Amino acid sequence: MDVQETNRRVIRQFRAGGEVDGMHRERLVLLTTTGRRTGEPRTVPMMVHRDGERLLVVASNVGAAQHPDWYLNLEADSRVKVEVDDREFDAEALPLLGADYVRTWGELEKHYPFLVDHRAKAKQARRVIPVVELSEED
Repeated sequence: MDVQETNRRVIRQFRAGGEVDGMHRERLVLLTTTGRRTGEPRTVPMMVHRDGERLLVVASNVGAAQHPDWYLNLEADSRVKVEVDDREFDAEALPLLGADYVRTWGELEKHYPFLVDHRAKAKQARRVIPVVELSEED
């Protein structure tokens, strides 16, 4: 499977406003970060979790030893563009910390049991999987 081609297809279908093949549109967000080396916009589709009014994304990278590129980009510049539902807005992407992280991670594992496996794999690599809140800028 060509991940880049799949991402391009998902982005195209999402922006067209219709169904996204094999995915639940209401669980998707397009996140555009600024490339930390290139300075160019980088858009990736990903699962979004709604925690009340908060929009959260998980940098699981399927439990890989390293953070995904989009997360490394937002570490360098936390300003991002978010496309969710039928709206688009600028946001700040900030990782959850402390008790908020612990509580939220527990809830995420209840909703998405596959994250238990991702966490176990990441733990072997001594990596904690970040959970990031996307806060709309005023």
